Amino acid sequence: MFDLFRSRAKAVRIMLGAMLAIVAVSMLLYLIPGTGITAADSSSDQVIAEIGKSTVTVGQVQQQLRNALQNQRLPPAYAATFLPQLVDQAIEERAEAYEAEQLGFRVSDQDLAKTLRSMPFGSLPADQYQQYVEQQVGMTVPAFEENVRAANIQDEIEMIVIEGIIVTPAEAQAEYRRRNEKIKVDYIGLSPAKLMADMKPTSEEISAYFAKNKGFYNVPATRDLQLIVVDQAKVADTIQIGDAQIQDYYNAHKDEYRTPERVHARHILLSTANKPKDEVSKIQAQAEAVLKQIKGGGDFAEIAKKNSQDPGSAQKGGDLGWVSRGQMVKNFEDAVFTLKPNEISNVVTTEYGFHIIQVLEKQPAHLQTLDEVKPAITATLKNQIVFDRMQELADKAHAELAKAPQTAQQIASKLNLEFVNVPNYAPGAPIAQLGNDPQVGSTAQSMKPGEVSQVLQAGNKLAVMAVTGVRPPHPAELAEVENQVRQNYLQGEANRMVSEKAAKAAELLKQNGGDLKAAAKAVGGEMKSTDFFTRSGAAEGIGSASTLGNVFEKPVGSVFGPVPTGSQTVVGKVTDRQDADMSKFPQEREGIIEQLKGTKKADRVGLLRDSILTDLIQSGKVKKHQAVIDRLIAQYRS
Repeated sequence: MFDLFRSRAKAVRIMLGAMLAIVAVSMLLYLIPGTGITAADSSSDQVIAEIGKSTVTVGQVQQQLRNALQNQRLPPAYAATFLPQLVDQAIEERAEAYEAEQLGFRVSDQDLAKTLRSMPFGSLPADQYQQYVEQQVGMTVPAFEENVRAANIQDEIEMIVIEGIIVTPAEAQAEYRRRNEKIKVDYIGLSPAKLMADMKPTSEEISAYFAKNKGFYNVPATRDLQLIVVDQAKVADTIQIGDAQIQDYYNAHKDEYRTPERVHARHILLSTANKPKDEVSKIQAQAEAVLKQIKGGGDFAEIAKKNSQDPGSAQKGGDLGWVSRGQMVKNFEDAVFTLKPNEISNVVTTEYGFHIIQVLEKQPAHLQTLDEVKPAITATLKNQIVFDRMQELADKAHAELAKAPQTAQQIASKLNLEFVNVPNYAPGAPIAQLGNDPQVGSTAQSMKPGEVSQVLQAGNKLAVMAVTGVRPPHPAELAEVENQVRQNYLQGEANRMVSEKAAKAAELLKQNGGDLKAAAKAVGGEMKSTDFFTRSGAAEGIGSASTLGNVFEKPVGSVFGPVPTGSQTVVGKVTDRQDADMSKFPQEREGIIEQLKGTKKADRVGLLRDSILTDLIQSGKVKKHQAVIDRLIAQYRS
């Protein structure tokens, strides 16, 4: 196959050159309404597009979507958004393969076999290979191998298209300058939040706003809930563990309470990691000097903070805590277990560098006494019992509440559990003692009066819930939504005022030659200045430079805005420009060239695919069934 491509290279380049030459015309025709799309035929409900004798089906696209979802490359919520891209991609790839075949490109059976063998599962026996493709890839073997052939052809034709991509030195330098040039701006930032803080609307204004927008305010259905809550901590407090139980557990688990010989130590490290060999002797001399300082009466902890290069212990005065054998490298371990309490070592050499060690305490191997481990054993035994006890209490509460849904308070009192009354529960609201648990909330919304839930878990609590009443949704009265109405009114008025002030400031800047201070004073704002920032950086006080649009293309002295930048609207002026520091260009040259090549490659391949698809649609070789595509996308949107 590769010999074929070499022999055809010149002819194919000429052909592809001609194809690329008509791209502009093809794109123009493709964008004219009414061209290039063939209406769906009722006999092709499952066919998305026909490309020559090949087809793209609903099933194939759905399988690609399933693969993307299963591999967690695509969140399920974005399926409907992503699906049209999958459809277009599938059609473009098949169209490209079809055109390549018309130009004489072929993938022989031998070449296909070679490609398949390069895949992790390509060398499996035939039956296992078929099983893998059908189960893991989700396609029949013929369909899968057709896709592999198409991909091979696409790769080869695209390699010819992108062959000879060149990034000139001038282009690389221009891109470096573009990325690294900096500007400063002066600006007025007008924030709705600041205006809202000073606004004091009258009750008449709120009422008038509500009357005008009443249709937007509705009160959802609310429910009266009664809950019986089983709290893990409270149940644990009721469980008594006897001394005999603790003694039996201790006797059966003594091996768990044997403590090996250990020492409490601290150290100072002067690291030799990744240091040149000719520096090691200097580092050792530094370690000897530090040791001399300590033995001369220096405070070990303070000296460790200033000199130790162990990031895990330096700021703790070199404290390593308790360490046992097997936790340290040999030289360090040998030294630390030889020292006596409060004794300081000489300089100890390990593969990490030079250490100065002090042992603070030593503890021989021993069996912890029952008194030492009694609290831990008590907690362990309680944990073994508490969950069963919680489930038992919750099941009892559920059984009794199911018989009498109006008696939750009495049942809770009888079982020594917590009763929670929640009148007018609205969707999304937190529930006392349980917080905003989604399972509890969704269960509550689905229940009818008199219904009792199953046992629900919310964190370390169990709950049983009864619905004692339901109020249907209804148009809101002002009293029910006054806080929301007030907030919406303030936000709307603040946004309007910001828009007016920003427009006024921009107009004043045009009239007064860019006097930002005067404009700021006129609109009640404050002029601020940024430091230098790049296109990919952040403008101080504003945020991402990208929010300022084409401000980098403006000469010094130019005004810009109004520009919404998230929390504020900005009107400003470019005050200074700093050219890129070209001395650093050589270090970044190769990376920039590769990125520019990647951009050019993507542009050329995209242009090629658009050209091929447009030409094939106009010649009737590609027929898209738009109605089928629309129905498919609608399924996922619903």
